[in-house]
Amino acid sequence: MDRMSTTVAVTAVVSLATGYFIGQYIAQKNGPVKNEEKSDQVEESDSDSEDELDILPEGSIDVKKYDNFKLTLVVRSDLGMTKGKIAAQCGHATLACYKAAKKVNPLLLKAWEYSGQAKVALKCDSEDKLLELQAIALSLGLPAQTIQDAGRTQIAPGSRTVLGVGPGPAELIDQVTGHLKLL
Repeated sequence: MDRMSTTVAVTAVVSLATGYFIGQYIAQKNGPVKNEEKSDQVEESDSDSEDELDILPEGSIDVKKYDNFKLTLVVRSDLGMTKGKIAAQCGHATLACYKAAKKVNPLLLKAWEYSGQAKVALKCDSEDKLLELQAIALSLGLPAQTIQDAGRTQIAPGSRTVLGVGPGPAELIDQVTGHLKLL
């Protein structure tokens, strides 16, 4: 297996595991009883962690118009991150996108969860491109979160490493990231 295939495989496994465990955590936390009072309490307790989110989309996507949902993780290839670093940063981006979707469009999040929580790892070659893609995604009403590294290991502090786009309708996400190559 060449280096690129190994990177893609590791990223896919970490992303899938992250999605699975988030789904299990939410199911365990919410339990079989779902009422508005309980969800209000959960939202209040999550508000501290939402301070870390980037800009949120203003519009709301009507999930009834779509039947295919995914989340894309756009990794900066110019930083020379190791496979483990890429996997960790993709995990951060997945969680940030989950929180953003939960805050702005919970129905979109549920549609993605019920459709299998598809994730695709892609690459781009600069921070400017990452920010451009984020702006396009936000203009379409999609959650789009960049991850800034703390700088404790390989990357300079504050460097944007990964952009998560979605979860959202695959049709809209492809307008943002459809031209990028797989990681």
